[in-house]
Amino acid sequence: MSKDINVLALVKGPERYIFLFDDSNRSDTLRTLGRYASDPDLSFSWYDAAVLSQKVRRAEFDEVGSDRRFEFPLPTDSDDLF
Repeated sequence: MSKDINVLALVKGPERYIFLFDDSNRSDTLRTLGRYASDPDLSFSWYDAAVLSQKVRRAEFDEVGSDRRFEFPLPTDSDDLF
């Protein structure tokens, strides 16, 4: 498990939304995005929540590494293709 802190920031006019999260509170961050989107007193929209939640999930994917199922060898990778 990584001890890195991830930072997401969104600037909407005079409002600043900054989210700090690590591996252990990733799901809490996703719930917070939904709570902010459902709050009519904030300019934070469901679109904002969707975009930022993709970034939260992508941060987890990037830490694990690329998905090997979708990596195909290139002809220049090695001679072991044949």
